[in-house]
Amino acid sequence: MKEFQNVVIFLSNTLTNFALVFSVYYVIVSLFGLYRKKGPNVIKPEKRFALIVAAHNEEVVIKDILVSFNNLDYPKELYDTFVIADNCTDKTAQMATEAGALVHERFNDKKKGKGYALEWMFDKIFHMDKKYDAVCIFDADNLVSKNFLKEMNKKLCEGCKVIQGYLDSKNPKDTWITGSYSITFWANNRMAQLSRDNMGISAQLGGTGCCIDTEILKKLGWGATCLTEDVEFTCKLVSNGYKVDFAYDAIVYDEKPLTLMQSWRQRKRWMQGFVDVSSRYFFKLIKQGIKKRSLTAIDCAIYTIQPILFIIFGVTTVVSVIKLIIESYNYVYHYNKALITGNFNLFAILISLVGIAIYLYTPILLIVEKKFDFKVLVYYIIMPIYIITWLPICIQAILDRDNKEWDHTIHSRSVNISDLEKTH
Repeated sequence: MKEFQNVVIFLSNTLTNFALVFSVYYVIVSLFGLYRKKGPNVIKPEKRFALIVAAHNEEVVIKDILVSFNNLDYPKELYDTFVIADNCTDKTAQMATEAGALVHERFNDKKKGKGYALEWMFDKIFHMDKKYDAVCIFDADNLVSKNFLKEMNKKLCEGCKVIQGYLDSKNPKDTWITGSYSITFWANNRMAQLSRDNMGISAQLGGTGCCIDTEILKKLGWGATCLTEDVEFTCKLVSNGYKVDFAYDAIVYDEKPLTLMQSWRQRKRWMQGFVDVSSRYFFKLIKQGIKKRSLTAIDCAIYTIQPILFIIFGVTTVVSVIKLIIESYNYVYHYNKALITGNFNLFAILISLVGIAIYLYTPILLIVEKKFDFKVLVYYIIMPIYIITWLPICIQAILDRDNKEWDHTIHSRSVNISDLEKTH
């Protein structure tokens, strides 16, 4: 019994100390998101955009995003809309054409997935007579704020090359799952994306609502065809000396999964992609960061090991609970009174305080963001259940890391952009 206790204590202390380092790091980074820099108010529209929507069997939602494009507060002659009807078996292509988009149908049984579809479309755009200053990437379930291209134009004119917009939710209150997703994204926009932008290091591409300078895309090539093409291209940018900037006021709304099972499949795919990308970029970025003293490279490397960090934090919690049970047992039955004080880990207290601070800190940010109400509060209280599921998801993702099959998320929530902008 005593040997088992010693193993548990050693494992608990080691994992707790390791988790504390990363927890403190993320808290320090998040503090830079407490303020927003004021940029130039008005910049004349001058950049020409190609808006690209990757769609696979999205007849239910495709018209909604195209309507939001038509409502953009930007000169119509300075942007065109392209829809990739990727391996579609429904009326996506027909409906997109009727809505005024330039539709390109793609059929490929071998190279499936959004990354391949985008690469195929980029090549077509590069060879068109009409030239674009930048491409903007969206998913078919998205809706876009009216000022999106104005904000991207502003960033490009300031010299930014790759910009990620603010990822919001179009169905935050449908279920406790969509609520948990939405809270996570809202917090991430402020505590991760804005904070990194304020620090001058790279934000992260979020898979949609992003803008890429065409010349950078031609120079580096896309080549991001794994399950998380956004993470892969972010690493490619950083490893080549570039970074992702963040446009806080360029808002993109997307549909969050309604059920735990849908969420599980989507997050598992994300984590499988992370495992793939980290295996190729983690040590490369760490080496680059040390050699060039680049916090951007080191931070990006840490970002790629999210599955491992989730597992460490999860196991730390489980082991700490087991340790608490053992110490409580010993204390009650006087088996070994010294254990409860002799092995008392100060770091365990610190990491608990960090966790509590983050848990209390997030609602304050949501209030500032005007996202907080009674229903969001209820979702936030039960959100730890959602967080706990990350542990088995990450373990499963690592075990299934060789499975590269794309798992399409079905979108069914049709919402008009005018309904969302009324609340902002």
